[in-house]
Amino acid sequence: MSSGVCLRVLRAAGASPAASSGSWSRVRLPADPRHAPRRGLSASGRGGTMNVFNREMKKQQKQWSASLQDGHQYDYLRDEVGGRVADRVYDIVRMFPLALDIGGGKSHIAEHLSKDVVERLFLTDVSEKTLKRSRRSEIPTHHVLADEEFLPFKENTFDLVVSSLSLHWINDLPGALRQDVDDVQVNYPGIIEVMTDLQGMGESNCAWNRKSMLHRDTILAAEAIYKEMYGNEDGSIPATFEILYMIGWKPHESQAKPAKRGSANVSFGDLSKISQPTNTNTS
Repeated sequence: MSSGVCLRVLRAAGASPAASSGSWSRVRLPADPRHAPRRGLSASGRGGTMNVFNREMKKQQKQWSASLQDGHQYDYLRDEVGGRVADRVYDIVRMFPLALDIGGGKSHIAEHLSKDVVERLFLTDVSEKTLKRSRRSEIPTHHVLADEEFLPFKENTFDLVVSSLSLHWINDLPGALRQDVDDVQVNYPGIIEVMTDLQGMGESNCAWNRKSMLHRDTILAAEAIYKEMYGNEDGSIPATFEILYMIGWKPHESQAKPAKRGSANVSFGDLSKISQPTNTNTS
């Protein structure tokens, strides 16, 4: 699994973080995302823009999820993945003066980081209720209410960009960030529990072409088939969450520089010819 993808700059237009007052900022969102201007993202291999997901519906789902009194019981996946993303940040041995967590929700990444690694953090989310429930962190954090598709920051603002369990609802994400995928498997009593937890996480389907109602008979039939094909011996069913990790950071003078082109004295083609070392120890 790769430790991340280096993003040279964050390309988005708008005000710089310095323009924010206090620890809260609000960004006016379009009333209907279908008719909103895009930032110029295009689907890989085709022209124009894609509009698969109803972003207003996703905001409502996250608002509802954040209003649950027992919402913490649905945070287990975000907590796990947030810790894994933080581990990848620690792999980059340097300090990041200013970091951005896109769609950070309750700040599931920041709680695993220290101010020795990130000096200051901007946390964005489309849901105000979610931001208000963000966990405490030793890192000074600015909360910005903003849609991930319309980030209000100038280019070349941040030294580190992270995101956890948010970008899969972004319309027109170029190339679907084709990288290695990590699997997190959770065993559930049945398909109803899977769907209940996804709803509690604010992860219900928000595609424009989604069905407005899923009949109970369809759910039960799907559960029977799934248990027959993939069920565990104890009667539970496994649900696999495919996690794609991406972290972005700005190049820094403290980081190792690549060697000059042509300076290598060994060809990659010769690596297969290197014999295994022999044990020459004598006693």
